[in-house]
Amino acid sequence: MPNEKTIHTEVGSYISTLLRDHFGKGPTSVFVTVKPPFITIHLRGFLAPTEKILMKQQEHRRVLETRDLLMNQLVSDIKLELWKIGKIDIEDVYADWNLDDQTGMILAIMPDKTPAADFEWDSDIQVENIREEVMEASRKAQKTPESTELYWLNKRTLLIERSGIFVEIEKELIKGGFIEELKLVKRPLERRLILQTQIEAILGQPIMEVFLDWNFITDKGYIVLLLETPK
Repeated sequence: MPNEKTIHTEVGSYISTLLRDHFGKGPTSVFVTVKPPFITIHLRGFLAPTEKILMKQQEHRRVLETRDLLMNQLVSDIKLELWKIGKIDIEDVYADWNLDDQTGMILAIMPDKTPAADFEWDSDIQVENIREEVMEASRKAQKTPESTELYWLNKRTLLIERSGIFVEIEKELIKGGFIEELKLVKRPLERRLILQTQIEAILGQPIMEVFLDWNFITDKGYIVLLLETPK
């Protein structure tokens, strides 16, 4: 496997080119974090010219639907290219967007899972308190997850993995093929509930952005919190 710096550079360059080729414009900057089994790719300055027109017409939903459709088609390409770059085997790829700030997050997950307990945390962070806040926010949105795992990727990135989160009505919507509609409704709701928690106070860092995505087949969801860099 190439060294870490090379992987960061090559992954960032590839994602920029991929998005430019398919959206007509690439991001102005890409920040890649590799912390097996996770790769987070934070995009800034990403809004295509046609999307800007749609945004001015208040067509946020159409932009999100189009991006989701395109990303679904690009998953296999991303998996193949990451294997070429660093022999990185990718099991799943997730994505979410903050259109107003022109940012986005792509999350790639490797199949070999490192236990959450093996991830190092700053000694003064009360991990269980954060878990309780996440579980309570989830309960308000749907139900308490069957499991909630927290992964401290670095000083500005907290990843949350929840399993067993969908209630019966959501499962029926999924069976009925209403996945995109469900996703578009859940994102703003769960983002708002996460921002209403005490996580910022527990961490002592403001939350800059919240990104969410789900695997509707396996009943699993991911939240990536981008935090303000400590001074």
